[in-house]
Amino acid sequence: MEALPHLITDLGLILGAAAIVTILFKWLKQPLVLGYLIAGFLVGPNLHLTPTIVEINNIKVWAEIGVIFLLFGLGLEFSFKKLMRVGAPASITAIIEVSGMVFFGYVLGKLMNWSQIDSIFLGGVLGISSTTIIMRAFDEAGVKGKQFAGLVFGILVMEDLLAIVLLVLLTTISISSNFSGTDMLLSVAKLIFFLVLWFLLGIFFVPTLLRWAKKLLNEEMLLITSLALCILMVWLASVVGFSPALGAFIMGSILAETIYAEKIEHLLKPVKDLFGAVFFVSVGMLFNPSIFVNYAWLIILLIFIIIMGKIFNVTIGALVSGQPLKISVQAGFSLAQIGEFSFIIASLGMTLKVTSDFIYPIAIAVSAITTFTTPYLLKLAEPFYNWLVKVLPPSWLKAMNRYSNRTQKQSNVNEWQAYVRSWLINSFLISILITSIVLLSSYYLLPFTRTKLGDNTWTTIVGTIGTLIFVSPFLWRLLIPYNRERLQILAAKKRFRGSIYLLHFIRIAIAIFLIGFLLERFFSPKIALVVSVLLFATLILLSNKIRVLYTRIKKQFLLNYNEREQIKKPDVQEELAPWDAHLASYVIDSNFIGIGKTLQELAWRENFGINVARIFRGNKIINTPNKFEKIYPLDKLAVIGTDEQLTSFSWKLNNSIDETVTTVNSTNRNEVILSHIIIAPKSNFAGKTIRESGIRESTHGIVVGVESNGERMINPESIYVMKTGDILWIVGDKLRLTALKKAEEKLGVKVEEEEIKSEANFTEALIENENNIKNQGV
Repeated sequence: MEALPHLITDLGLILGAAAIVTILFKWLKQPLVLGYLIAGFLVGPNLHLTPTIVEINNIKVWAEIGVIFLLFGLGLEFSFKKLMRVGAPASITAIIEVSGMVFFGYVLGKLMNWSQIDSIFLGGVLGISSTTIIMRAFDEAGVKGKQFAGLVFGILVMEDLLAIVLLVLLTTISISSNFSGTDMLLSVAKLIFFLVLWFLLGIFFVPTLLRWAKKLLNEEMLLITSLALCILMVWLASVVGFSPALGAFIMGSILAETIYAEKIEHLLKPVKDLFGAVFFVSVGMLFNPSIFVNYAWLIILLIFIIIMGKIFNVTIGALVSGQPLKISVQAGFSLAQIGEFSFIIASLGMTLKVTSDFIYPIAIAVSAITTFTTPYLLKLAEPFYNWLVKVLPPSWLKAMNRYSNRTQKQSNVNEWQAYVRSWLINSFLISILITSIVLLSSYYLLPFTRTKLGDNTWTTIVGTIGTLIFVSPFLWRLLIPYNRERLQILAAKKRFRGSIYLLHFIRIAIAIFLIGFLLERFFSPKIALVVSVLLFATLILLSNKIRVLYTRIKKQFLLNYNEREQIKKPDVQEELAPWDAHLASYVIDSNFIGIGKTLQELAWRENFGINVARIFRGNKIINTPNKFEKIYPLDKLAVIGTDEQLTSFSWKLNNSIDETVTTVNSTNRNEVILSHIIIAPKSNFAGKTIRESGIRESTHGIVVGVESNGERMINPESIYVMKTGDILWIVGDKLRLTALKKAEEKLGVKVEEEEIKSEANFTEALIENENNIKNQGV
């Protein structure tokens, strides 16, 4: 009988140990990742009491496949649109956190006389928190509906991108053994170039391919196609000098923008779980107890640095981004651990053979221990915040509140800012597309034509014409002014004319540079000059046809990019709450005793201090419902309040909190926003209660916050008397709120002008009086 290959027996041993240990950990309510690590240690070469893996190298190959599918799955959950939606607070906090921890790790390594490369990798290991561990901890603690959880999820999204950047930079450092700033900048520029290029091409071609094959795609074919695209991108990433993990992540993020994203994620889950288990078990196999004993003091020190450093960096980053102190502290305590990306970074150093052997097992030990500490740190966040409030000087607390209030005030983007932003984005994207076409042509198209047609001038002309056909729509876009309607509006204002001409001149200069870049790779300078003139003449003569072609390309791209949102609206709710308040969702149970009662009769605002911002009833959306609106079974309420108010309200309803409010498709609805107005000195609202002012009726909204003399009130009562200088935060109809805000601002300017005029008149009267006194000789 032929013996089984060791690969099969090893795989059976791995999966068997993982199954037994993870079942035990599931029963103990502990993270499964820890179970995989311990299972790896049990079957690894460092423990001789249990059966041991024979062919470790084969298992390493399986583990590399596990990393690819793990990053592919993270990419499916990532999405570039999600990155756009996390906003400035999450982005600023993540950048401060990761850069701070990388700095701490590097300094610690240098203080211990480690090599430069070991110190840099230690910083990378300490930089990224664990999405898996945090999600599990939030589920167990029941805090997903809390306001700080939204900030934490945004930080994790940004951390995924920063981890990819770290992988690229660490790979560059390891290969080149050079730490110059120029190399780092070139690596980042190369990463940005390929990220943008792959994203643009991926969004243009991949959804089109899937739509074309829609009738042929059953679940099996969709899974095989997705995995094939993933491996293809892994190969492309390796060809251009990036890690395979980056390619998997990019393809996952491209597929995340398609209508098949959820289905692919569902189909991929068993595959990802299988290879992910093999990866984490392989990580545990490398754990050496002797290193744990020899470096126990270092492990304890790293745990202390991770916990204290992440709490400090995240809290400071969140405060800098304008978040309240409580939310900042809670986010800091939530992110105080390391996880899967730390393993990947540590394994990268081992694979490239540039780091010391002890770094990898130390990272495993630190991650395992900080995983256990995460739930307890979550519980300590609020007591620590209460202690901070007691010990910090009141002036500091007031300053932080004022800063948070200023940064959270929403500012409207004017026409000029919108135009400049569109100009920058379009110029950047089109320049990358033209550059990529030129490089592909010079490295692949031109050699191909010379091989087939011979190395002569006519061959070069054929290659040039082919390149110009592909590049002409994008060159035309650079040369023609962008968004003519908006441009005409801005040009009518004299102060923008010079800037508009300057921006257009810059785009023409970019176009000329790119044309020169193209022709320089094909012709001598004299011939290039002649071809340039002919090219400009062709673009002008065929302008209409090229415009049609560009419009078709743009339309196809936007169709693919927005297809998912057109079929299913994103499960995201815009910010409709100020300061410490946030929006949560509740579904009315069919047995709720308040069914059929009006909001006035239920008196939720009076009893709990909350406001109902929206009611979702089937396909109908009721924005800022009035007090006579009745509650019916299965109504979904979007409610504004603080964590404490929402907890009391949730207990009353005996219903759990959703993470977000699902946006229901509706063609006829007004846009609802959160905005603020300042009560002017001669405002009609000054001296009136909220009910008497008629703000609710005039804005079709509700007052959700008032700031008066530095004090804040969330969901104020309708009998509150408004005073001059009060800042009212209102959720209501966008057009009506904008009109009201402009009226109050205009009134404030008018009052200020009258005060200046009155003061000037009074000064003139004093001077005239003094002159009269002097003339009378008194």
